[in-house]
Amino acid sequence: MLFTSFEFIFAFLPVAFLVFFLFARFWGREAAALWLAAASLFFYGWWSTTYIALLLSSILFNYCAGYLICKNHEANIRVAKTALYVGIVSNLALLCYYKYTNFFLGEISRLTGAHIPSLSLILPLGISFFTFTQIAFLVDAWKGKAKEYNFSHYILFVTWFPHLIAGPILHHGQMMPQFKDPAIYKPNSRNIAIGIALFSVGLGKKLLLADPISTYADPLFHAAATGQAIGTMVAWAGAMAYTLQIYFDFSGYSDMAVGLSLLFGIRLPVNFNSPYKAKSIIEFWRRWHMTLSQFLRDYLYIPLGGNRKGEIRRLVNLSLTMLLGGLWHGASWTFIIWGGLHGAYLCANHIFQKLPRSYLSGLIPRFASNAICVAMTFAAVIFAWVFFRAENVHSAIAIAHAMLGSQQSVPWDSIFKNLSFITYVSYLLVSMFIIWVLPNIYEVIDLLENRVVVNDQEGQRISSTVCVAVAMTCVAIVVTSLLSTFGSNIISPFLYFQF
Repeated sequence: MLFTSFEFIFAFLPVAFLVFFLFARFWGREAAALWLAAASLFFYGWWSTTYIALLLSSILFNYCAGYLICKNHEANIRVAKTALYVGIVSNLALLCYYKYTNFFLGEISRLTGAHIPSLSLILPLGISFFTFTQIAFLVDAWKGKAKEYNFSHYILFVTWFPHLIAGPILHHGQMMPQFKDPAIYKPNSRNIAIGIALFSVGLGKKLLLADPISTYADPLFHAAATGQAIGTMVAWAGAMAYTLQIYFDFSGYSDMAVGLSLLFGIRLPVNFNSPYKAKSIIEFWRRWHMTLSQFLRDYLYIPLGGNRKGEIRRLVNLSLTMLLGGLWHGASWTFIIWGGLHGAYLCANHIFQKLPRSYLSGLIPRFASNAICVAMTFAAVIFAWVFFRAENVHSAIAIAHAMLGSQQSVPWDSIFKNLSFITYVSYLLVSMFIIWVLPNIYEVIDLLENRVVVNDQEGQRISSTVCVAVAMTCVAIVVTSLLSTFGSNIISPFLYFQF
């Protein structure tokens, strides 16, 4: 069940919302929390009931492991440490089995020449996210940060449907206090209004921008996979299209997840903050998939030693972290290369920051430095996305060579058959205006909330006008988005569902 589907918007969501508050009013908060957990399991099972038992088994196992860690942390440190190690290894083993077994079997077969048949494995939906969420829980339990062990709340913490399939990665300490808070069990008009606004904007990003621009990305990567000739212009056009597609697709999902959660009074961490405005790769990773970046920093980079053991070790740790971060996205050399590229970018960024400012001054005019830094960062990100999207390393290298101008010119129509160049440019200009000129939805909400506290009458009048304009804009986005899919049999899942 997609957030963008009619059955979700007009059936699942209204029922889940209304029954939650009815349960809270007449049967108590515990019943309401159990209802949300059951609704979340139903949402997960809508795709396939095959792995519901796996999800519940993972939840029960990690809950017990966390409970053992917490209860024995002081009384019996050996039991606590054993529970921590067994829990982490078991989670990683489960993830590796489903996600990487066939990849490693294929590599062994390729290197040895032996015929090793692949296994008939289907990747359980959301396994990367609920596994990382629970690994973080076990580590937090060891550090004494996870202290509440209400089992129904824990089930809801892991299965909470706005985040279960594609994030954000949650922490026990972020969510469990919210489930105890009586305030979330009563409807809040402010939360509902902001939630609807976030959901509406996310819906528009997905259906009006990400999906249409994808029609210009897919032909390029298909052409590369089938060995067609690719020219520099079409290579950059297709790579740019995918760069915009994944931006609006993931940004849209992130907005919708936060908005949906806020309808119920539950606050998720912001996971996406205008990353293409970043002036460096370091800043990019502070803005893109923010909870994954924080997870990799806290549970991989810092345990490896971080920057505590000298500059060389710091760069090695950064490279290893990004290589594993790339592998987390998928069992393919293309993802590993993508992670390696970003690791190299980060290392270069840190080395550049170490250069004396006197050496750097005068190289770039001050008035143009920010724009140039944004453009350079954006170009580096586009180039890396080619490896992220390509079907294999060979096709990625073919596109990369074309982008660098090493292949002959190829006509637009040879790759983008029946696709208008004018329409492409229109999407490009609109997207760039939204990305680099307009504030993001969180900045708009902050602006509105700041204006609401103005006490003079004119300030209140301006605030009301702006709020009405925002509400009308959200209605227009929802109507236009739904009309764009009405009668269509095309199902377009969010890109991060595959990870």
